[in-house]
Amino acid sequence: MCGFPTPTDTVTPRHPWGQERVITANRQTSWAFADAYVAEDEALHWARDRTRDAGLRSVSPGTGAALRLLAASVDAKAVAEIGTGCGVSGIHLLHGMRPDGVLTTVDQEPEHQQSARQAFRDAGFAGNRARFIPGRALDVLPRLADAGYDLVFCDGDRQEYQDYLAESLRLLRPGGLVAFEGVFANGRTVDSGPQPTEVLRLRELVRTLRESTELVSSLLPVGDGLLCAVKR
Repeated sequence: MCGFPTPTDTVTPRHPWGQERVITANRQTSWAFADAYVAEDEALHWARDRTRDAGLRSVSPGTGAALRLLAASVDAKAVAEIGTGCGVSGIHLLHGMRPDGVLTTVDQEPEHQQSARQAFRDAGFAGNRARFIPGRALDVLPRLADAGYDLVFCDGDRQEYQDYLAESLRLLRPGGLVAFEGVFANGRTVDSGPQPTEVLRLRELVRTLRESTELVSSLLPVGDGLLCAVKR
């Protein structure tokens, strides 16, 4: 079975007929256009500003748009988010969820969750649309209900992603979806040079999802890489 490309493997995109496709300036421009496809409102701009001020990373507009689509595609009523940040990804998820859906969002920093709470209000979401749980993800996730979620979005500690996957498979209903943010690691995941443990763990995660018979997966080239999988 083919695994995730190693640093010595070719990663040049190929045309279906076998010809190599050159990544041109036009293609890069197209990717940038796709990343800005969804116009973000003032609430999202405010949340992005708070995220930057806190020294955190937020999902790109393209990743946010993908999260909206994924939440809508599974008609999500219950979503679990690992890594609240200041609310950027949560707003996108809530926009894609059912009007009666509830986002359960976990973060170690309560002050960041307070910013997210304000951002959700500014975006027009009622207070009962989100449940904020402060704490370390691997301490909180075991307390959530088995098969009780339609989507799990992981944007926490990259070195814990394999552990998040194990918990997500328990949390998701059949047909539910898990998504991991930042899988490209700013290009380091396919870089041939020596890499830190975080990147090695990301490579392991991609292999695991790709080879799983329990999951149908895809790696979306939005933002810093969004790895998605549906539970059979």
